[in-house]
Amino acid sequence: MSLIKCVLCVALLALLSACGGSSEFPPVITGVKVQSLRYGNPATIYLGGKDLRSSITVDTNGACTNPSFASGSNTDTLVLNCGVKVVGDIPLTIKAEDGSVLYTTTLTVPLPQVTLFTTKGIVVLELDLVTAPISSNNYLSYVSKGFYTGTLFHRVISGFMIQGGGYTTGMVKKTGQAAPIELESNKGLSNLRGTLAMARTSVFNSATSEFFINVVDNTFLDYKNAGNPGYAVFGKVVQGMDVVDAIVAQPTAVQNGFADVPLTDVVISLVLQTQ
Repeated sequence: MSLIKCVLCVALLALLSACGGSSEFPPVITGVKVQSLRYGNPATIYLGGKDLRSSITVDTNGACTNPSFASGSNTDTLVLNCGVKVVGDIPLTIKAEDGSVLYTTTLTVPLPQVTLFTTKGIVVLELDLVTAPISSNNYLSYVSKGFYTGTLFHRVISGFMIQGGGYTTGMVKKTGQAAPIELESNKGLSNLRGTLAMARTSVFNSATSEFFINVVDNTFLDYKNAGNPGYAVFGKVVQGMDVVDAIVAQPTAVQNGFADVPLTDVVISLVLQTQ
């Protein structure tokens, strides 16, 4: 009986070979799970299935840069790492080594959100990267470097706005700002209550690290024309407007020649990109 089985196995293998078959099963993708998908950060995406191998390719139309499979990948789970450079929908096409499509889906990268931890509470800001990319990327760059840690909301005006991101205790200007950025005030975003905008000097293209949050509708700060360009809005408060209102209610005085400085420091202890 054993001899007969062996002969049958040999015959079957020969038949498969003659028909162009292979003992290697084709890879199968059964699902995709996102662990991390955040603008400007490395993404981690799990590809689940059977008989998976590193010769599989992943196409995102350039939305996810430098894709590679982690060393911990196996034949049931491939761990894809890549850099996220866009927001919105990302088409994901997974292909076998011969170019045949194994699986397609669409992933969505949300607008970036930043959380400010202050001595008055937490404020969450959502950045409008699509409409104001220069200002948003500038802000995220300072966040990623930890620049805002220890800075103050140093200028607080009731019925107007709160301004921060440039000074530390004693109204000492923090060093390390990057080059000034182009003013993006003509993008159609308005300085309404709860919006986030870049602070600047009287020079139009002079914004660096300082920003402000409007506590009322300040439409007079909006773009009018090239000679009166206003101030660039690039985001909004999505959580913690009550904290903003508490900050703007702080009593202020003149300190080291600066007006409207809170009598008690409102410190930004930490700023993190949380989405």
